[in-house]
Order: sequence, then C-alpha cells, then structure tokens
Amino acid sequence: MAVAPSDRGTSKFLVIVNIEFVHFKLTVCGIEELTGHCDVGVSHVLSILDPGYPSPPAFGSFGEHERLELRFNDVIEDIEGCVPPQPADVERLLAFGQDLMHESATGTHLLVHCHAGISRSTAAMTLILAQARPDRPAADALAEVVRIRPRAWPNLRILELGDMLLNRGGEIVAAARAHYRTIMAQRPEFVAAMVAAGRSREVELARTPA
Repeated sequence: MAVAPSDRGTSKFLVIVNIEFVHFKLTVCGIEELTGHCDVGVSHVLSILDPGYPSPPAFGSFGEHERLELRFNDVIEDIEGCVPPQPADVERLLAFGQDLMHESATGTHLLVHCHAGISRSTAAMTLILAQARPDRPAADALAEVVRIRPRAWPNLRILELGDMLLNRGGEIVAAARAHYRTIMAQRPEFVAAMVAAGRSREVELARTPA
C-alpha cells in the first residue's frame, strides 16, 4: 500500500493507493476536506449527507466523475426528527460499489465522504470492500478502512444492513465489535460521547463477549 501526500497550504491530504485489497484507489474524508481532493483524479464519489443539507460546492471543481448521493442522518436507531439509513440506501451503495469492480484499474479512484468522515462514510467503505473481496474476512475490510481513516467509528446500523444483504452471517458486525472495543480501550472518554449521541448500542456491542 502506498501513501501519496498532497500539500495544500497548512493541511495535508492523503490519497491511499491500495494495490492489495482492491484494484482502485480509495479515499475517505469529511466535507471540509473535499477541496483537497479536487485535482487528484477522483473518478467515483459516494456522497452521504444529512437530509436537507446543500450539496458541497467543492464538487464543482472536481473533474468528470460519477457520483451517488445518499441522504440520511448519522443515527443507528429510529429517532424522531431523524432519517436513519434504510435497506434501500445500503442496496444503492452496494450497487455503486459493484459497478466499480468492472472499471479499469487505471484512473479509477473512489472517494467516500460524509459530514466528518468518521461514521457513515467508513461504514459504507467497509461494506464496499467486503463486497469486493468475499474471499477475505470482514475484519480485513474494516482494517483496510481504519488504515485509510484511523479515526473511523463506522455506523452500526449501516453495517448491520450490509451484513444481512451480503449474507455475511454477522461477520461484519463482529468485526465492528472488535474495532469499537479497541477504540474504547484507547480512548475511554469516547464512551460517554457515543452514549450521549444516542449510539449506546455500539458501546454495548463492544462490551459483549465475542
């Protein structure tokens, strides 16, 4: 795996070039980082936004690319006033990822973003990689995402839906459990933040014996 840095002012943006897991380049980021990827040759964008949020203007500076836009909130339960991810959303992102497998290795670069590049986008990328490599354990797909985006805390509801649609028998959710547990051990203060955000089920999952 090669890492190509790109300097823009005082910020550094990383494009992860993975020649082992899939045949195309991978990037995960948040909205504020999109401007750093305008000229790195992104060919496909999976854009995950809150309902009603304006489409990021940075895309106007991207080159020609295919883009799938999904809109739902970063929640894992049915919460009044929020739109949780639905099976149809996950079906669409998986179809988008499946189409990528038929693209040429030359010039194919997938960028997945949500608002912060932490939860929805990392869950979506995990599913795309798990689908692309059914021969590899789901933990490998999630580990690849964590290498790309070390701050990842993937949305459990998206992973649960994808696990079911990909017939992985709970393997993707089990990988998430191990990852949540690792993050909680490294950053104990994160637990209270996730519970306050309505994500206590992820915390409880991490505390459940494998």
